[in-house]
Amino acid sequence: MTAGASARRSTATDLLADDAAAPDVEPTSTVAGDPASAPPGAAEPPSARVVPLPSRPPVPAPTAPPAAVAPNTTARLPAEPVEDVAGPAGSDPQPASAAEPADAAGPGRRARRRERRGPNLREQRRLRTREAIVDAAAELFAERGFDHVSVIEIAQRAGVVEKTVFNHFPVKEGLVFEADPPMRAALLDAVRRRPAGESAAAAAGGFVVAAVSQLGSPAAAEGVAEMARIIRGSRTLQAREREILGALTDTLAEQITLETRAAAGDLEPWLAANAVLGLYSALLEAARDRVLAGASGPELVTELRARGRRGLALLQFGLAGYAKRP
Repeated sequence: MTAGASARRSTATDLLADDAAAPDVEPTSTVAGDPASAPPGAAEPPSARVVPLPSRPPVPAPTAPPAAVAPNTTARLPAEPVEDVAGPAGSDPQPASAAEPADAAGPGRRARRRERRGPNLREQRRLRTREAIVDAAAELFAERGFDHVSVIEIAQRAGVVEKTVFNHFPVKEGLVFEADPPMRAALLDAVRRRPAGESAAAAAGGFVVAAVSQLGSPAAAEGVAEMARIIRGSRTLQAREREILGALTDTLAEQITLETRAAAGDLEPWLAANAVLGLYSALLEAARDRVLAGASGPELVTELRARGRRGLALLQFGLAGYAKRP
């Protein structure tokens, strides 16, 4: 793919809250497509937006020598430099007293110093390797489809061995979907932080509408289109996406059950959670359809937001009075 690893992660689950960016989506019990119908002075929930979806933690600025592998190359990672009391690899030997600062004397000080320095370099190399694997997999999936690419081929393009790929991603689907979607924590946070008088469905639905509407932005559209092609071209990924959405539904239902102290087996928490995630799934597919058709930019963001508001109005009509915070 050409959009970079972060843009490629515009999947069904890689959405994050950010109060500083996306436009607000206000829950309403009327037809939300008409801005004039919103009551004046109505409180608005926190905003949400789509982060350019870094599939994996961002790679820190490299402090290692420039021999480290760059993403999208086939060069193997260099062997990790060995450090001892003589200092970094390649430096002249020094006595232990010269290798440590004056205040470093004492039992165990040298080990602690290694902990501060060594793991940082190893972690940077690990993240670079992980990023190279993600880039290689994304390129191959875009070229031939998820189901027609083997892990061995991904390893060869990334310049690593097959075992290294599995060390980072125990299952192949993990190269596309996060094991713990960032959206899970953000969605629960939107529900927990909602103001008094707002229902759980309104808070979660408002977050979903604001987040998905940003999939139409120019920064996200290319990644959305590429991921849509990959996911829709693979039954395996479609099944995995349904599993993830099901897990998100269960998580939201558990949060609502906890807040309302509902009895085990009560229908209401499950129904509210399914309504919200059903709205999310429908909006996501609408965003994919429009982006694949070539639409993007402010007009598409506005269109998706309007669709979401209409859906949220329908959701609110039946659930507006349920799970209100006292």
